[in-house]
Amino acid sequence: MDGIEHRTVEVNGIHMHVAEKGDGPVILFIHGFPELWYSWRHQIAALSSLGFRAVAPDLRGYGDSAAPESPAVYTCLDIVGDLIALLDAIAADQDKVFVVGHDWGALIAWYLCLFRPDRVKALVNLSVAFNPRNPRRRPIHSMRAVCGDNYYICRFQEFGEIEAELEKIGIDRVLREFLTYRHPGPLFLPKGKGFERPVDVPISLPDWLSEEDLKYYVSKFEKTGFTGGINYYRNIDRNWELVAPWTGTPIKVPVKFIVGDLDLTYNSFGAKDYVHKGGFKRDVPFLQEVVIMEGVGHFINQERPQEINHHIYDFFNKF
Repeated sequence: MDGIEHRTVEVNGIHMHVAEKGDGPVILFIHGFPELWYSWRHQIAALSSLGFRAVAPDLRGYGDSAAPESPAVYTCLDIVGDLIALLDAIAADQDKVFVVGHDWGALIAWYLCLFRPDRVKALVNLSVAFNPRNPRRRPIHSMRAVCGDNYYICRFQEFGEIEAELEKIGIDRVLREFLTYRHPGPLFLPKGKGFERPVDVPISLPDWLSEEDLKYYVSKFEKTGFTGGINYYRNIDRNWELVAPWTGTPIKVPVKFIVGDLDLTYNSFGAKDYVHKGGFKRDVPFLQEVVIMEGVGHFINQERPQEINHHIYDFFNKF
């Protein structure tokens, strides 16, 4: 990771660790769960060499950033507040920046564009399409109705319960399970059964994730645990309440969306129909391109880094 600079910035009442490289227009990279700034290592190297300043923070709750325990401080307003304060601190000379998000980072990027479109030049979002607020349905209730109590997001709701189960499994093993998940459909974590695979059965890493990469993730999650990352999921219903004033508001920035055809998010809750049958374009009117990558799973920016780098560069180079 030659040339990547690391620093800690005080933002929105917390300290945030940031990795950055390059000069030029800023690209803000927003990671997901269970990930870190490190998930963007390939994009940082490539885009910084192409005339951009790549900025990738550890989000609140992750890595070397502050990780408060209370779920109450992990709402979409808190996280977007962190990112706006970060941009004010490190990119005050740029009124608008480019944004790339993945997984929860994609959700946060949608919120960022919803709340502060004045700060975003264009967005490339990976894996998670926009999810317009349905004022008639609380999200967690809907997820339980469709997938049951063992659906992983439902299992994440009770503070401390899932953490205790994951601790028994072990951080290395948990990360191997999450990062190698490739089933094109919902993930289930039955109570007391974990990932439903004996922990003594070896898990081979894919060619895009080395043992060295995994060790870096493990070293950081050994420090923080999973509570910070899981707290994002514990705010899904709270976020639904908080964004009530934006019900029906379209995303008003230029967008490119990329997803793997084996991604669990693309194969759950009617996402395919939403993406391809007009709903997505209705809610994101400046959606310029949708890319479906064949044979690709959820961790798309790590699995196919060169293709993703080209997609990001080609789109942002238009602006």
